[in-house]
Amino acid sequence: MTVSSSDTGDTPGAAPVPEAASHVAPDINETADRSADEIEFARKVFAGRIEFLKSAPALQFLPDPLVPEVAFAGRSNVGKSSLINALTGRKTLARTSVTPGRTQELNFFDVGDPLLFRLVDMPGYGFAKAPKDVVKKWRFLVNDFLRGRQVLKRALVLIDARHGVKDVDREILEMLDKAAVSYRMVLTKADKIKASELVEVTERTVAEARKRPAAHPEIIATSAEKGMGIPELRAAVIEAIG
Repeated sequence: MTVSSSDTGDTPGAAPVPEAASHVAPDINETADRSADEIEFARKVFAGRIEFLKSAPALQFLPDPLVPEVAFAGRSNVGKSSLINALTGRKTLARTSVTPGRTQELNFFDVGDPLLFRLVDMPGYGFAKAPKDVVKKWRFLVNDFLRGRQVLKRALVLIDARHGVKDVDREILEMLDKAAVSYRMVLTKADKIKASELVEVTERTVAEARKRPAAHPEIIATSAEKGMGIPELRAAVIEAIG
């Protein structure tokens, strides 16, 4: 795990805060109805102190539940680490890997000085080459975390825009529904498909969300590479922590 600097902007290891990509279906995220003030406040929060806190391979290693938490879930190779890095404006806060499934623990990141909330990078799921005992361990860890973490305000479930919601994604959605954890689906890699295809996959994802009791009705389409949807996602995180 690479730890980011706590400074912002011109600090080594920190990347400029990306702006939304205007050429990639910019109207997709308009339903989020974020005001300019909300977007700017969220930008300032994420431009401040963000540091890696710790990794927890089991529940006994979890940090004390002092502040609200927002967790990121997604199948392996969905671009979770890249999205977290884009969200925080840091190039290497979350470790990216050419080998899907590297995240096998719950990774916690402190946001704000003083501490405002935490981001939680959850283990990736659905990687076919992972040993069955490892997959079982991940599932127990995630399930126990979701059911027992009272400060967890929302989970963001990342869905690859190129494929839409798959059966392996539905498994985590059902887990969240049963745990009564509020969650929101976020499309990743939205720049990798045509605008018309993005509209279609967004509509299908919205339809999926409407069928589920714990799902937020709005979908955010993002591109970590182009910056699309990142300002809206930051504002959605701030909204989630109340």
